[in-house]
This record gives sequence, C-alpha cells and structure tokens, in this order.
Amino acid sequence: MGTLLDLILPTACGGCGLAGTAWCAGCEAALDSPPVRVRPRTDPGVPCWALGPYRGPGRRAVLAAKEQRRRDLAEPLGAALAGGLARLRSWDRPLALVPAPSKASAARRRGGDPMLRTAHAAARWLPDSRVVSVLRVWRGVRDSVGLTPGERVHNLRGRVTTVPACAPEWGMPKNAEVVVVDDVLTTGATARESVRALARVGLPIRGVLVICAA
Repeated sequence: MGTLLDLILPTACGGCGLAGTAWCAGCEAALDSPPVRVRPRTDPGVPCWALGPYRGPGRRAVLAAKEQRRRDLAEPLGAALAGGLARLRSWDRPLALVPAPSKASAARRRGGDPMLRTAHAAARWLPDSRVVSVLRVWRGVRDSVGLTPGERVHNLRGRVTTVPACAPEWGMPKNAEVVVVDDVLTTGATARESVRALARVGLPIRGVLVICAA
C-alpha cells in the first residue's frame, strides 16, 4: 500500500525536494543549530529567537505545511522546535507552548492549523510541557501576505485576544514558563499582539520562538 501511495503521491523532502523521504538528514541538520536572538521591527517586549532565517529548508517547509497541506512536516518541524526550546527553557519549571493565532478561514483552507500541529509535535518531545492554545484573532483581520510593515501592525493592533476563560481552566501549569511559538517572524506584529493579549490576563511571557525569521 505504501508503494502504491508513493506512485500516486510521490514522497519528497519538504525542505529540499529530495525524492523518497518526507524530511532528509540535511534539512534536519539545517534547523538543528542553537536558536538565534532576533530583534523584529515591532518590539513584542520580550526576547525573540529563531531557529534560522526565512530561506532554505525552513522557508520551504513552512510554505509546504501551509500551502501544500503537508501535514507530515509537523513532526520534523516540531522536533526542530523542541530542540530550540530545550536549549532555552528553565528545566526546573513546566513549559507551556502558546501557538500564535491563525485566522479560522486560513486554518480551514489549510486543512487545520499547521502551527498548532507543530506545537503539539514539539511538546511530545519535551518532558513536563504542554500546548495551551488560547489565542484568537478577531474576524475581519486580513491575511498578512502582501501587507506593508505598517499595514501589518495596523491590521492586528488590539485584535488578538484570549479565549474567555482563566489560566487554570486552560490547563495552564502552575508557575509555567510560557513561550509563544510561531512559524515565521516578519515584522513582529503578531508576536507583540500575542504577548499583549496574554499579559492582559496576567500571564508573564518568557519569550517568542519561531522556526524562521525574515
């Protein structure tokens, strides 16, 4: 059956296109470096790190997960994210991963939220960690593709909120180290609004970690 499916849907690496594997060793190595501190144009007010620049295997994998519905890439991208988190986290505290919000319409178009899948994959690699998906964007927020930096900031300002509950009801671990995770950091507008929304409900944020920084 696997061979038949390969004939219908040929397997190719999501990072470089190498045939016969969903994620090759070379692309795995490209995202296995220590996270790099980045300083986006719009300051979220907390430290931001990226696994790599928005080019090469990271960029191609993020786009494939989003636009080609490559659900299989959640596992390797999650493992890469977990490697970065393991280098940054405080091991004496539980870890809470809060995925940056995605528009509901975009998630439906992509067969689900790729970043949410990636966050869950990362959490499976990390002891004493869990995903707390509580950020939402208002209706009417535009897709950020094609927007200028100023338009991105205006598009999201005040339009990221948390679900109507409190931290204990979300399953947030007590004294958790909270990290916002996302696929790409461009201007920092999404990161800033995510941090602000969590701060409004009294959650201190350790930082933001993304797969790629533009």
